[in-house]
Amino acid sequence: MTEIPTDLQKRLKAHGQEHVLYGWNELSVIQRTNLVTQLSTLNFRELDELIAKAKVVEPPPKSQVIAPLSVASGEATANERSLGEEALRRGEVAALIVAGGQGSRLGFDKPKGMFPVGPVSGASLFQIHAEKLLATSRRYGKPVLFLVMTSPATDTETRDYFRENQFFGLPESDVIFFEQGTMPAVCAYTGRLLLDDYGTLALSPNGHGGTITALAERCIFRELHTRGVKHIYYFQVDNPLLKLCDPGFIGRHISTQSEASSKVVFKERPEEKVGVFALIDGKCGMIEYSDLPRELSEVRESTGELRFRAGNPAIHLFAVNFLEQITSGDGLPYHIARKAISHFDPEAGVTVTPSSELNGLKFERFIFDALPLAERWLAVETSRAEEFSPLKNGSGADSPETVRAAQSALHSGWLERAGVPTHGHTVEISPLFALDEAELKRKLPSGFTVTGPTLLR
Repeated sequence: MTEIPTDLQKRLKAHGQEHVLYGWNELSVIQRTNLVTQLSTLNFRELDELIAKAKVVEPPPKSQVIAPLSVASGEATANERSLGEEALRRGEVAALIVAGGQGSRLGFDKPKGMFPVGPVSGASLFQIHAEKLLATSRRYGKPVLFLVMTSPATDTETRDYFRENQFFGLPESDVIFFEQGTMPAVCAYTGRLLLDDYGTLALSPNGHGGTITALAERCIFRELHTRGVKHIYYFQVDNPLLKLCDPGFIGRHISTQSEASSKVVFKERPEEKVGVFALIDGKCGMIEYSDLPRELSEVRESTGELRFRAGNPAIHLFAVNFLEQITSGDGLPYHIARKAISHFDPEAGVTVTPSSELNGLKFERFIFDALPLAERWLAVETSRAEEFSPLKNGSGADSPETVRAAQSALHSGWLERAGVPTHGHTVEISPLFALDEAELKRKLPSGFTVTGPTLLR
């Protein structure tokens, strides 16, 4: 490509973005082609609307339209569990892992899913999740399709990692990688597109809500229908504790004909940094912890429990047809974040690195914005100790130390209740040995003891 398409020149001029063509004559043919491809996919009208929206401060939801969400508690019934197990036997459930993030906050320069968190084995997050799916497929005699959402920053390394590890025993044909979309960053003051270099836009992932759009754009819905998949079990890569493809949860979702079901962990402290499920204008929704008004976040019931305590561990179950309906329209809304963004100034020919100034705007979609669109929803309580220990930080809370300790505590409890004292030793039970406490009791050899760090595999 040697010339700039005339229609693209007109669009850039109409929206005040001609600066992105600075240095065009010095670009190689490949660079020119890549730039034109990037620009041709942009919805400039939508971008202008988002930039205008960023100038308006939107208040959080008014307290009078917010009410606590009803949450189902207790174990699933035998009938509900049976419904979930039958769905797994028919191959009607796919697992979707959100794995677009890097491990930079952990001091780890690879995709976060590659981080070792097995308390004894050193198994990575990816390995633990994949082996849970492998064990589930063996138990129910039907493969569980594994949808792995990556980002431009993690896609190649993630694919290579799975390939190098023989997909952790899963059939390669049952692992589908797909990249989430991106959105350009813009200057917070002028609305002009930011660049990484001459001919290269500054792009960032469009958020976990971009998962739904990517499923449509990558024609994955078509694949799901071909394979008879009706439900998508959605989770994030950083939580190795979750009960992946929990048949009780699946059965409850099916029995209530829910379009969007969510697991809930109850908050104990108002300041805990986890979003809260609530009824907003009569619909199931989620409010970020920073957006929940203080007069609501701190109010307690007569029992001492927080009134708004339904915390979001990011474990959802969606009906495939419901997600398709969302993508048939405008999709989920974008949220706007002000960030300090390093970028290239093409006119000056230098890279600008702000120290703390929030000079840029990024645009993201959030998966929980799908919840209010559901006509039928379900929220189910789960135990934090049994199912929620996310890896977020290099030290302190939600760190490798706490995540490994949580896994060991869970598995130690299984062994103790099976009559095997652990004497405080670190223990780990591979999903390939036992998916749950009941399976562990069946498989434990007679006279088994724990005398040191122990891995059952």
